[in-house]
Amino acid sequence: MLFVSPVFLFLFLPFILLINLILNKRYSNYFLLIASIFFYFWGEGAFTLIMLISIIMNHIFAKLIEKYPGKKALGIITLTLIFNLSLLIFFKYSSFLLDNFNTLLLFIKFKPIIISPIHLPIGISFFTFQAMSYVLDVYFKKTDSEKSIFNTGLFISLFPQLIAGPIVRYTDIKEEIKDRKLNFVLFSSGVERFIIGLSKKIMVADILGKVTDGVFLLNSSKLSPEVAWAGIICYTLQIYFDFSGYSDMAIGIGKMLGFKFLENFNYPYISKSIREFWKRWHISLSTWFRDYLYIPLGGNRISKIRTGLNLILVFFLCGLWHGAAWTFVIWGLFHGFFLIIERSFLGNLLKKIPSLFSRVYTILIVMISFVFFKSESLNYAINYLKAMLGLSKTIAPCSYLGLYFDNFTIFILIIGILASTPIFIRLKEIFTEKINTKLMGFFKIIFYITLFIITLGGIAVGSFNPFIYFRF
Repeated sequence: MLFVSPVFLFLFLPFILLINLILNKRYSNYFLLIASIFFYFWGEGAFTLIMLISIIMNHIFAKLIEKYPGKKALGIITLTLIFNLSLLIFFKYSSFLLDNFNTLLLFIKFKPIIISPIHLPIGISFFTFQAMSYVLDVYFKKTDSEKSIFNTGLFISLFPQLIAGPIVRYTDIKEEIKDRKLNFVLFSSGVERFIIGLSKKIMVADILGKVTDGVFLLNSSKLSPEVAWAGIICYTLQIYFDFSGYSDMAIGIGKMLGFKFLENFNYPYISKSIREFWKRWHISLSTWFRDYLYIPLGGNRISKIRTGLNLILVFFLCGLWHGAAWTFVIWGLFHGFFLIIERSFLGNLLKKIPSLFSRVYTILIVMISFVFFKSESLNYAINYLKAMLGLSKTIAPCSYLGLYFDNFTIFILIIGILASTPIFIRLKEIFTEKINTKLMGFFKIIFYITLFIITLGGIAVGSFNPFIYFRF
């Protein structure tokens, strides 16, 4: 069930919010658990059983770790990791591993192994990492295990962030699971945040996505440089507004239900280094890898060589987490490589040069990496990069900039570039300082109502366009 679908906007969400407001606190968790399971079942049907098994097993693992500390707990946490990673490997990586194994078989003149396609349960990467973080926190004694399996189930399956994050940790919302305090200020701020996220998705990401899709359907070896650059610029904005839009909607719905999820994006495209970029982009994932993999491996407290190897491993796995393809692995390693050279010598240089140049460096690296992220194959990505450098041998007739941009799309592109910086936040602060509180409140209501109506118009005339991170 998409957040942008009429069924969700006008039936499911209003019903859930209404019942949650009037229901006794004692029963609200049971209601939200049932609603979350129904939300997942709507799209995944029988594969909902995978999520339910994950809930049950991770609840048991956490209880056992608390009951049997010491060496036994180490064995249990090992079983926890094997169980959760096995789910991911089977459903997400089986075909990828088999394809690579078949390549080896063909090389040594053996017949390839053929199996039926394996369905990838939507959001499995998110709820698996969320479940693992809970059991790991119990193991590291950051929290006690949850007594009620229903509360564990609610934490793992909570529908606002179930499909595409942010990856919420049990320690961040355990008090709200037990006793939520919902008030008008929290609810209204949630409504505002949801509308902002919805407009990001419909009015920016989906519109620029049409340019992206049009460009990336072309033969990458026959692209003109201007079309290649236009395609990746639009994709860089599309993926940001698509994913941050989903996060905004998830955070907004969470507030409307009484939960306060942590931020997942903080204007990553204004970063002055790749290191800073990863402190601002997909924060819940980058901090997950930092806390549960990078720091346990030694972090930056060890030798430079070991630190570099740790970074390579973390970003290899980060790339693989995003998708079972070598393009995602290269994307991750590309970021890991620049993090290493920034730690070695480039970081000090970036601090000394004007911030404009360090920001240009960062966004260029990010855009180049997104060529691999978006491309269906390494060959396509390499040819696309060649086109960006003007190295295409021939230019296809459909590779002309005017075919992809009209005045409205150019306007949205400009809005997208500006909105990916804090400029509108700063303008809002200036505007707020110069106007009285009551009048400002009136303008806010008019603004959000207008924005919501315009966005609904975009939904009405637009075509189906799922969130990019649903595939992960």
